[in-house]
Amino acid sequence: MTNNDVLRSVRNMLAINNAKIADICALDGLKIPKTEIENFMRSEEDQDYVSCPDGIMANFLDGMIFHLRGKDDSRPPMPKELPISNNLIIKKLRVAFQLKEDDILAMINSGIKFSKGELSAILRKKGHDNYRVCGDQVLRYFLKGLTERLKPDGE
Repeated sequence: MTNNDVLRSVRNMLAINNAKIADICALDGLKIPKTEIENFMRSEEDQDYVSCPDGIMANFLDGMIFHLRGKDDSRPPMPKELPISNNLIIKKLRVAFQLKEDDILAMINSGIKFSKGELSAILRKKGHDNYRVCGDQVLRYFLKGLTERLKPDGE
């Protein structure tokens, strides 16, 4: 999935506007104009469409953690992991929404069959013997399941 797809999905999931996305990025120290975010939200066919770079996505994900869980100023800032991967997106959203492995499995298994071992493999650190790359379909079902969890009535 593209970073733009993930941004759109989270925006719709939380029912927030582009200004709030800018505010969330600012929590991690990145000032981004609302017009730039508007260009990220456009369809790929639109002439003003801009692809969201990994650096902005990393700030947004860390800002999302600060937005939902609070920021501990006594701890040093974590270094940014670049490039952004589907695995990292799931890990960061897991922390932000305080999800357990069983929660994530239930979300993914709403669309495809996925085992606890497969989930463990995508949550491992890159370079580990059992590390596995997370595919776009798994991330899509995770985001869909997270949206259904946050908006159970299909609001």
